[in-house]
Amino acid sequence: MSPHDHHHETPQLTPEQIEAALNPPAGRNGGDLVVETLQGLGATTVFGLPGQHALGMFDALRRSALSYVGLRVENNTGFAADAYGRVTGEVAPLLLSTGPGALTSLAALQEAAAASSPILAISSQIPTAGLGGGRHGYLHELRDQQASFRDIVKSVHTVRHASQIPSAIAAAWESALTAPHGPVWVEIPQDVLLAETTLPVVTAMDATPRDLDPRPELVAVAAHLLSHATRPVIIAGGGVVRSDAAGKLRALAEKVNAPVVSTFGGKGAFPWEHPLSLQSWMEDRHTTDFLESADVLLVVGSGLGELSSNYHTFAPRGRVIQIEADLGKLESNHPALGIHADARIALSEILEQAEERADETAAPAVAEVLAKVKSRIDSQELTFEQQILASVREALPAASPSFWDMTILAYWAWSAWPGALHSAQGAGGLGYGFPAAIGAAAADRTTPVLAVSGDGGAMYSIAELATARQYDLPVTWLIVDDGGYGILREYMTDAFGEATATELTRPDFVALAESFGVPAVRTTPESLGDDLAKSFVQPGPSVVVLPAVLKMFAPTHLG
Repeated sequence: MSPHDHHHETPQLTPEQIEAALNPPAGRNGGDLVVETLQGLGATTVFGLPGQHALGMFDALRRSALSYVGLRVENNTGFAADAYGRVTGEVAPLLLSTGPGALTSLAALQEAAAASSPILAISSQIPTAGLGGGRHGYLHELRDQQASFRDIVKSVHTVRHASQIPSAIAAAWESALTAPHGPVWVEIPQDVLLAETTLPVVTAMDATPRDLDPRPELVAVAAHLLSHATRPVIIAGGGVVRSDAAGKLRALAEKVNAPVVSTFGGKGAFPWEHPLSLQSWMEDRHTTDFLESADVLLVVGSGLGELSSNYHTFAPRGRVIQIEADLGKLESNHPALGIHADARIALSEILEQAEERADETAAPAVAEVLAKVKSRIDSQELTFEQQILASVREALPAASPSFWDMTILAYWAWSAWPGALHSAQGAGGLGYGFPAAIGAAAADRTTPVLAVSGDGGAMYSIAELATARQYDLPVTWLIVDDGGYGILREYMTDAFGEATATELTRPDFVALAESFGVPAVRTTPESLGDDLAKSFVQPGPSVVVLPAVLKMFAPTHLG
């Protein structure tokens, strides 16, 4: 059989389809090819913010069946697309304009890259005549727009002619969904988007992501090491969640009796109350000590970066096996048996080859670590913070996702929140929570969504109250108002004895929300749970403001 026999058969068109291809509808432009391609790839919702050079794409939206969600700041639009990608596992198309519009999305794309969220950013570009780095003085002109994105996104795809549009978008789509997922960048000049086209309407496109399979000899070694370990332990990272591998992970942990700790990005990868669950206390020396004592440590879908290694104080003494789809993260922090593979495929194959390993000591050892963690936290008189977090957890419906900004309550949640959550801990920028919740609500309007911000982070996203109202999205926004950048206030006071540039003048958040037509309430620690519960059952958006100064638990990595 020759290699040429392996090609896909192109489906034959019916006579009607041939007729339609020969006589495409009039009045279509390059923008129509963009939206037709997105529909052919299976997109249903697009996020965006129009601008002068991008109007061809936006005009084409009204001739399509795509649902459009427009936010008020490009960075927030990117955060919304990021969350849509996280909750659906599908690609979120993001339509942007040239220059300032495109550049304003950069911080959101950095978060998507760090969190491996599949975003397909399609940006306009100045007219073709201005490309090539000359200084023509076009509005929004950059000498090399792609250069601003190349370091951040997973891949860059350029279009210079209408016939290139479908293939470039399909290639970008495949890149975004091939493990590790990530944001990708497509760039199309204004004149190409506006030019009338007589090309046939784009039908179904094939952009199936490639599987990232592990090498069989590495699977065999990993399965052998885990089966014959004395004290195996597993670290479950975000890759487990993204590849939908939680079931495989649990089966393997139970088969070899290995305790599992979930990283902050991997929350939800393993059942919180499972007897083998070490939960997520990554910033705790008792957890770090336990991980160091493992003779075989399986790290799945984590690069063991700063937050997952207790600020690089973690020094494993046993053999490390690292399963990671991002090649650059393999062995980047610790020597390991590095397996470059999608987490679900690798876990599935290791599970098949691993042998049952009985161990009566694993569950009691987990219980002992959790008891030590609890007594360390309890010794710090932080019941107020724990009660606030418990009130939020109790009020949130079980099926509802939550999105957390960089704020003290979120840092508590990384460690103490039972189960899955989404946060901006990949890149660590402010303003993620509320626009991300909007993106998740756009993916499923039947389920209320929670956003949590501090007053500082909230000010990044105030404009999106208008978006939540415009689309009537079921988002409840909890704003913890402590009068400034609370965590920076703590960091600076600890480091320098006093804080500078952390205190903020705030609006009356309740009155501000109401001015957007969004119901709002000022709550207290005692009434927080009830007020949140009420807001989750009422339709549309709402805001709950909690004036409170929260403290962080003491770190263990500064010894």
